[in-house]
Amino acid sequence: MSPLLAVGLTGAEVLAAEEASQNPFLPAGYDIFWSTVCILIIGFYFYKKLLPGLTKVLDERTAKIEGGIARAEEVQAAADAALVEQKRELDEARHEAARLREEAQVEGVAILAEARSRAQAEANRIVEAAQRQIEAERQQAVVSLRTEVGSLATELASRIVGESLLDDARRSRVIDRFLDELEAEAAPAAGAPREI
Repeated sequence: MSPLLAVGLTGAEVLAAEEASQNPFLPAGYDIFWSTVCILIIGFYFYKKLLPGLTKVLDERTAKIEGGIARAEEVQAAADAALVEQKRELDEARHEAARLREEAQVEGVAILAEARSRAQAEANRIVEAAQRQIEAERQQAVVSLRTEVGSLATELASRIVGESLLDDARRSRVIDRFLDELEAEAAPAAGAPREI
């Protein structure tokens, strides 16, 4: 029996006295026992049932995150490779454009040279045609002049000589001799320097 019961206190008084003597921050022994039992049951359930599920979810999340990081690294590596490839293709395109510009310049020079040679050939052909035409017109003028000079010379000779030069052969000889004399006189005069 408790010393307080021996003194003659009733049960309620004993309980009140025990409660007063206990630390107010420390629960009663039965509360500690049943709280420990509940904590062990909940801990066992948590350890056997909830913890594996949480671990599985966390492992899946970790795998997803690591997979995402790996995919991100792959994508980054692919992007870096694509960037390098794009830079290489851009450099190739620049080199190709420069080569095409150079080819175009060479072709332009060749086309220009060809156009100049064609123009020169056309100009030479036009000059030759003009010279041939001038020569033909000169020949025609010489023939026309010979005819006119011949008829004038024949008429003049007929008047001077006093005989008729209606005979074609005689007239032709007189005209040719007259023109030969004119050409012989004109040739030394053409070769002599002109005085101004």
